Amino acid sequence: MGIAELTMNHAPTPNYPRFHLAFPVTDLGEARRFYGEFLGCAEGRSSDDWVDFDFFGHQIVAHRVAAHAMMDATSFVDGQNVPVRHFGIVTDRSTWDALAARFRAANVRFVIEPYVRFEGEPGEQATMFFLDPFGNALEFKAFADMSRLFATA
Repeated sequence: MGIAELTMNHAPTPNYPRFHLAFPVTDLGEARRFYGEFLGCAEGRSSDDWVDFDFFGHQIVAHRVAAHAMMDATSFVDGQNVPVRHFGIVTDRSTWDALAARFRAANVRFVIEPYVRFEGEPGEQATMFFLDPFGNALEFKAFADMSRLFATA
């Protein structure tokens, strides 16, 4: 079961603004296997150099680049070295739990293992990070209280 099936009731409504994110990959075939087959993202338009995917109702675009064009940086957050360049989705906790179980069953190598951070604080959230085949970091998170997504206190 792909992400689309796990989250189809959580996709943005047609009137909800969509984000667009372009990111580098070194092999479009591998990108299609990872984002299309493994994560279950429907493929949109494509060319010889890029491919669009439907990521929870948002548009992400994998652009083919040379290996030396990939980059890596981290930031220390809640005791973890979080990849600075990352993207992902915020979902409800039951979906997050199902995704964490699915990724563990698939032997995903996590950059940051699934855990709850900022426990007891306004921004309490379950989070996990892993890399796609090209070193792009993905974060999947769920807030204890979704209304606190942007809370500062």
